[in-house]
Formats: sequence, C-alpha cells, structure tokens
Amino acid sequence: MTRRILGRPVRSVVFDVAVAGVVALLAVAAAPTVGGWKASVVGLAMAVVLVWRRVRPVAVTAVVAVLAFSQVVYGWGPLPYDLAVLVALYSVVKYADRLRDGIVAGIVAAVGVVLAAVQTQSPAAWYFSAIYYGLVTGAVWLVALNVRTRRLYVLSLEERAATLEREREAEARAAVAEERTRIARELHDVVAHSMAVMIVQADGARFMIDQSPETARNAVRIVADTGRQALEDMRRLVGVLREPGPTGPEAGVAGGPEAAVGTDAGGTTGAGRAGPGGRAGGGDRAEAAGGPGPEGLAGEPARRRPSVAELPALLDRFRAAGLRVRFVATGTSGALPQALELTVYRLVQEALTNALKHAGVGATVEVTLAHDADAVVLDVVDDGRGRPAVTPAPSGGHGLVGMRERVSVYDGSLAAGPRLAGGGRCGRGCRYRRTPRRR
Repeated sequence: MTRRILGRPVRSVVFDVAVAGVVALLAVAAAPTVGGWKASVVGLAMAVVLVWRRVRPVAVTAVVAVLAFSQVVYGWGPLPYDLAVLVALYSVVKYADRLRDGIVAGIVAAVGVVLAAVQTQSPAAWYFSAIYYGLVTGAVWLVALNVRTRRLYVLSLEERAATLEREREAEARAAVAEERTRIARELHDVVAHSMAVMIVQADGARFMIDQSPETARNAVRIVADTGRQALEDMRRLVGVLREPGPTGPEAGVAGGPEAAVGTDAGGTTGAGRAGPGGRAGGGDRAEAAGGPGPEGLAGEPARRRPSVAELPALLDRFRAAGLRVRFVATGTSGALPQALELTVYRLVQEALTNALKHAGVGATVEVTLAHDADAVVLDVVDDGRGRPAVTPAPSGGHGLVGMRERVSVYDGSLAAGPRLAGGGRCGRGCRYRRTPRRR
C-alpha cells in the first residue's frame, strides 16, 4: 500500500520538495547579483509555490508567471532561479485538466522568452538569445505534452480495466441469478409432476383399498416407482451442483454430444446462442438455435438427459397413473438439437402433469408432435372427463411460467387454457436452425 501525506503519495511530495529546494538554493545564490535580496525573495516565493505544482498546476503557473513578470518590471533580466518557470510550464501541460491551459501557458512563456531576450546582456543580437530561450522552452513544452499523452493513455487503460472488472462482476451476478432460475425450473420439472402423480395415486389407493385391494396395490406400486424416479433425478441434479466441470477448449467434446450441451435433471447446461429471434441464456438455452456444435460447451459433465426418444416411456408412466394418452408424430424429425429435445420432453411432461391434476384420472389426452422444416409444434389436448381429484390441485404454480421461458428461447409461442368443448389445451411452437450458428 502506497504511503500518503495530505492525500498525496510520499514519493511525489518528496520529489516536489526537492525541486523546490533546488530553486530556493538558486534564489539564495542570486542575492549578490542584480536585484539583491529582493530578487532572492522572488525566487524563494517561486520555490514555495512549486510544492503544489501537481495538485494546483494552473494556479502555480499563474503565480510563477506574475513573479517572473516582476523581474521584467524591475529590469533584473533572467536569473538562475527562473528554472521555476520551466518547471511550472511542464507541470501545467502535464497535470492540467484541460490542454487549453497548457497552450495558454505556452503562449505566455513565448512572450516571456522575448522579454527575457531583450533584457539579456549579450554581445550578440537579442534575437539570438530569443532563439536559444525559445528552443529550451519549446523542448520543455513538447516533452510535457508527450508525457501528458502517455499519462492519459495509462489512466484510460486503468479505467477500462476497472470497467471490465465491474462488468465481469455484474455478469457473474446475472449468471448466479440465471442459474438459480434454471435450478428452480429443473426442480419444478423433476419434482412437481412426480408429486402430482403420487398424490393422485395415493388418494386413489386410500379410497380403493377396501373395494379393490389389487387396484390399491397397483396404485401404491406406481407411487413407489414414481418416488424412486424423482429421487434419482434429484440426486443427479444435486450431484451436478456439487461437481465442478472440466475446463479447457476441448472439455465440451470430451463427453460426446451430451457433454456438449450439458444436462438437465441429471446435469447442467451452459450459455448458448439462440435461434432466429431467440436469446442466449442458461439452462436449456444452451445451443438453442442449432444444437451442440462440434466444439461443444466447456465445463459440462457427460450425464444422461431426457430426449424425444424417451417420450414413450414418459407416456407409459402417465398411462400407468390413469391417463389415456394417445401420441401422434407427424413430419420427418431428422436430428433435433439436444437442447430442443430436452425442451420438448419437459413440455410434454408439464402438460401431462397439468392434465392429470386438473382433468383427473381417466381423462383422454392426445399428444401431437409435428415436425416442420425449421420448427417443432407440440399440441396437448385433454377432454376433461376424468375423475376429479379427491383434493383439488393447488393453484399459483410456476409450470406455465417455466414453459413460456423454455419456448421463448426458440422464438416460440405458448397457448394454454380451457376449451369450449371441455377439457384443456396446451400448444406451442419452437423454431430452430439445423446448422449451428458460429460465434
């Protein structure tokens, strides 16, 4: 830590005092010459004000200029302590807030050069002395200008570095907030649908245990299986939060394509580039537009993640929970981005969970997945004719909010609500690029 005196670094204060001391010695030495003790007093005054040449360069230069002009008035001519004039000129050019002050000081110094040359006692013509004084003064002014430019450049670099540091801190805070949102969304996806299934099945088992023990046992089995699956997914998510991923440019491809885009309930996801009109973000936003590129995403562990290929197993679980699910896929899917496959899986999961909670056991749900050239359209419709839940489902969840966030990443839209014919409908479209965007 730099030691300071009166708010200034000790080194600067010591140097300025040393310069003032040199000028003071020259002033004392000028006593026996022209002007006597009066000239010495003027020189000592110049020496004293030079101590503040860094903090008050304009005021110091003005005082030194007035004292130097008094020499002209008294006709003393140039004296050794006039070194203070050059020091003040250097200081105002280097330390003044505006370069205009340095230019004005240079003009005043040029006038002083002419006056000093006229009063110089020399066998040569006065303009020879003027040229000599002018060269010395001009050299000091140019050196000061060069040092000023360098000083301002260094200050700008320091300010830029401080700004970048503040931006990095702000980005880090934003990343933390985004990660919290992602974790909350993943926890909702992992836990909410499982809890809904378990509650419905547990209520059914409680009312059917006397009338149909076999049905009750089947419901309890579904509760246990669903709980184990939710626990496994929770362990994966918590494990990813605890394990730091690898670093380096090739870390993203170390685990294959799954590592390239991160994981969901069983892993993490990274920042990516969205599709046409999309945004970059965290979570499933990684490589949203074109899926994982060959370069992958650094720091993502290779873990299993849900995909469109696992939709039949998901539908079977909801069928076992009591929904009558029909699945229709149209168009040619081709190779979808893995982050988009995760989004489709989670959307189907959330829509079926809502159908089970609100339409009830026994409701018929039709899931349609249509593939276009650059878009995926998902439509989930239920007839609302299931058995109502024993305990009404609580409202105010964040399922629709999470669905809209996922869809918005792909410049998609979401429509959810009741139908006039009964039941509910949830549909959305997501656009994507088959060719990943390059940075």
